[in-house]
Amino acid sequence: MAPATPPPSAPEPPQHTGTSLELLVHGVGGATPQEMLGDPRTVRVTGDEVAAVYRRTEDADGEQRPERYRDEPVAEAYCWSGLTSGNGSRALWLLLLPFMVVNLAHWMRPTATGRSRAVRLYGVLVRLVALSLTVLLTAAACEVALDLLAWQCAGADACAERRSWLGFLAERQGGWWSQPGRRLALAAVVPAALVGLLWYLSNRTWSAYESQRPLDGQDAEADDAFGAAAGHVPNAPDPDAPGPNASRPDTGGASEAGSVSPALGRPGFWYGRRLVARLRAAHTAAGFLTVAAAVAGAAARYDRGAEGPVPRFIGAAVEGGILVGALVVVGVVCRRGRSEQTRDTRLDGALISWLPGSALALLALAVLYASWSRPDWQSSGTLPGEATFRLLAVGQGILVIALAVVARGLYRRTPEPRTVLHGLGGPVVAMLACALGGVMTGGVAQRVADWLDGPGTPGMGRGADIAGPPVLLSWQASVIPLLLILLLLPVLALVVRTARTARRLGPVVEAEYAPEPPEASRTRRIARIRATAALTDSAPWIVGVVSAATLLLGAGAIAGSWYSDRVPGRAADGSGPLLESLADAAQSTGSWLIGFGFILFVAGGRRAYKDASARRTIGILWDVGTFWPRAAHPFAPPCYAERAVPDLASRMSAWTSATPRGRLVISGHSQGSVLAASAVWQLPDATRPRVALLTYGSPLERLYGRWFPAYFGPGPLLGLHRSVHCWRNLWRATDPIGGPVRIAEDPDPGVDRGPLKDPLAYGRTPRLPLPEPILGHSDYQADPAFADARADLLEELGPRVPRQAEARTQKGTSGRSSG
Repeated sequence: MAPATPPPSAPEPPQHTGTSLELLVHGVGGATPQEMLGDPRTVRVTGDEVAAVYRRTEDADGEQRPERYRDEPVAEAYCWSGLTSGNGSRALWLLLLPFMVVNLAHWMRPTATGRSRAVRLYGVLVRLVALSLTVLLTAAACEVALDLLAWQCAGADACAERRSWLGFLAERQGGWWSQPGRRLALAAVVPAALVGLLWYLSNRTWSAYESQRPLDGQDAEADDAFGAAAGHVPNAPDPDAPGPNASRPDTGGASEAGSVSPALGRPGFWYGRRLVARLRAAHTAAGFLTVAAAVAGAAARYDRGAEGPVPRFIGAAVEGGILVGALVVVGVVCRRGRSEQTRDTRLDGALISWLPGSALALLALAVLYASWSRPDWQSSGTLPGEATFRLLAVGQGILVIALAVVARGLYRRTPEPRTVLHGLGGPVVAMLACALGGVMTGGVAQRVADWLDGPGTPGMGRGADIAGPPVLLSWQASVIPLLLILLLLPVLALVVRTARTARRLGPVVEAEYAPEPPEASRTRRIARIRATAALTDSAPWIVGVVSAATLLLGAGAIAGSWYSDRVPGRAADGSGPLLESLADAAQSTGSWLIGFGFILFVAGGRRAYKDASARRTIGILWDVGTFWPRAAHPFAPPCYAERAVPDLASRMSAWTSATPRGRLVISGHSQGSVLAASAVWQLPDATRPRVALLTYGSPLERLYGRWFPAYFGPGPLLGLHRSVHCWRNLWRATDPIGGPVRIAEDPDPGVDRGPLKDPLAYGRTPRLPLPEPILGHSDYQADPAFADARADLLEELGPRVPRQAEARTQKGTSGRSSG
């Protein structure tokens, strides 16, 4: 009998002789290259002083010596903190907070399937809310400069006497500037300058962010392995997409029903140059037209009611021109959304030049018209701003309600259980943006009126020198104390629930660290931090309660001001001592609170301008709020991701092209993980399978997936998992920001690794003789699980370089990316 033939040996896997690279991306708050790389000696590989890629000096030529990096990859650090927290002037972006918040509402729409018209309508409604905020801010500046200063104070002898710098405008002086129309024309410089400043800031940041064009090589097809991996036919047409040269209004759809590639992977997603230029022109024109209407409206109202030297048709012509300009602005805002399917390099040159220019010309005509001599014209009472603020408030309420109806309809068509507030996150946030705008504008008007009136109380009629701001602003301020009282109830409920959760977690914590002897104080601290970290998941309901209460109380304020036409303190006269005292208390307290809130904004910006640590704190807020492109409001702080995402995608593409057999792990912490995922979506099809993704402390699903489901929901994250070679996500139960990414696939793909043990040791151990800290959201690299996850990813990407006989001792760590 012939001997049995031994089975053929399995072929040896091909040896991977390329270098490994770990591209580190820091999180919120920023980090220096030296901190990220753990070495004071670093060199800039590519980039500028704002955002750049760095290496250790000794790793600069790592690709030429792969044998030195057998056990550890070459570490590169992408530092992008200069995009959000650079110089002190950026602290003034706090004043643009309402614009930033309404821009977030644009991206919070629910996932849509085959509802292109509803998606377009959602975008139009958000952009109209954003336009109303620009008009509200300009109207507030007009209220202060034109009404309170030029009309009321300069027209009242008692007020003008206390403000000597207003003497040349006072009516009793009888000078050239004493006529009301000329005072208004001069005061119009203030709101017009504010609009011009907003235009300048938007244009400057547009040149630095939106106009940064990524590598041309990434203009390849948008369809790819995302959808193919999710089960759709390659090159299948997108049913919601317009023609190849058309703009795609507000679609944003991400892996909707598995039929299209995620929106963040489209070539034009991070290139909003054309849209922002159009919106900037429209909002600038809206601001100038608002000032023109305030100036010309007062003069036209006088001319219609008295026989004067100015023909009435001139005022009618100016007001007609303003109305036509307003209709054009609304049409521009409604007509075009974002272009994402292609990288639209065109600019609407005529529109962005002529629209603001025409509005400015109308403002100049309005100023000339108001300056016409009217010897018998005297200022009394207030300018007709009350109707303007009421119409703005009613319009905003109607737009938010309509937005909620559209969002709810989209959610019902494609429900996702993890989406916040059953798809109403966008309308809720839009309502908060309107509330913030109201607090800021009302705060300015209230404080200026109190300052001008001296010991009197504007609007109360008892010892007041001026009539004060519109009655509606006083009513809106008066509901703030009630709103705070209502907010106490859910806050107290959360406090009680957190305490109960912490007590329930005590035995769980001790069981995890058994057999170490329990210590009551240590157990309570760990359990309390875990319970507090879980509060993040309850934030949507708090925001929803605040938004709903704001809408209802705001409607009550509008009704009260419309019905009584008096401030709450006077409207309650004769209703009994209790109601009178409550109304007076609510009005005075609300006025103080609304003014105090605005002062906090100004003081925060001033402190941050001088204090680097405070400036960094404000930068953290902007890291989260300005990730998204300016699709709704052009005066919002700029989107740093329009620079950071192309930077990362270009660096990965360039390195993999130059290193054909290299292995690349992009490693992102916190907000850096969102940038890393977005950059991977932008990679060419051939590059993406060569990349591994390592995220830790990541808000990809916990925050972005729930609040922005159309872009980071289950479908897009599943497509991301299937398109990269491998992915690991580390998270802790003590982390208030990061969490699992919850890839919905059977069997479990093993992306999530956690919750990691935190602290690493309960008490003192021979290996860790000192008490270990509770790390929460920071220092994920301190956990051995981090090095294990990175090693697993590199192993899955390909075999390591064979150990050399003369291999030198390797480094202990490749770098740190926590911000």
